[in-house]
Amino acid sequence: MNDHQPVSGKHRKTIILVSCGVLALGAIGVLFVLPAETGIDPTGFGKTSGLTQIANPAAGKFLERGLKRKNVFTPSASPLAPAPGVSDHWTHVLHPYEEIELKYMLDKGAPITFAWSGDGPLAYDMHAHPFDGGEELTESYAIDTADRQSGRYVAAFSGIHGWHWQNRSMTPVRLTLDASGKISGSKMLDGRSEQDRALTPKKN
Repeated sequence: MNDHQPVSGKHRKTIILVSCGVLALGAIGVLFVLPAETGIDPTGFGKTSGLTQIANPAAGKFLERGLKRKNVFTPSASPLAPAPGVSDHWTHVLHPYEEIELKYMLDKGAPITFAWSGDGPLAYDMHAHPFDGGEELTESYAIDTADRQSGRYVAAFSGIHGWHWQNRSMTPVRLTLDASGKISGSKMLDGRSEQDRALTPKKN
């Protein structure tokens, strides 16, 4: 005896409509909600449509403020010679949609040279804010998506200076940073907590 009852035309239509609704909601989430709420843009539609700017509306203001500075960030097509002072070598694997920040404490006028690279593209924001005034006075000097960046940086003020990276792909990305100069300390933020970290010179 067969206990399975055939699916009626009405029930089949209901199942199809529900399935289509679930797929549509998923598409809306990926195309519109993720870019607007988190900046995550797996399809690229968010960048094209401008939705990713909604996730961080202050980014444009911070970048406009930072680009008014002269001789703060000088990009280089290839890594520069180490600057006098201390050196730091750091590597971290960013899993899909993971983000992290690494910051250096620099005095006003302190120069550093740096080069970071990933084995895949990363969305990044190179920015800083002063000790006095805090994050409200944040300045950004470069916001983009790339697999590397290098150059010379001179602190416009005494404060926290560094990068925010996010992996907006489904593949883990290994990130490596080398920096040198008059660095007085470092902090790391993983989205949950801020931690002091020791500088780690690269081993020969």
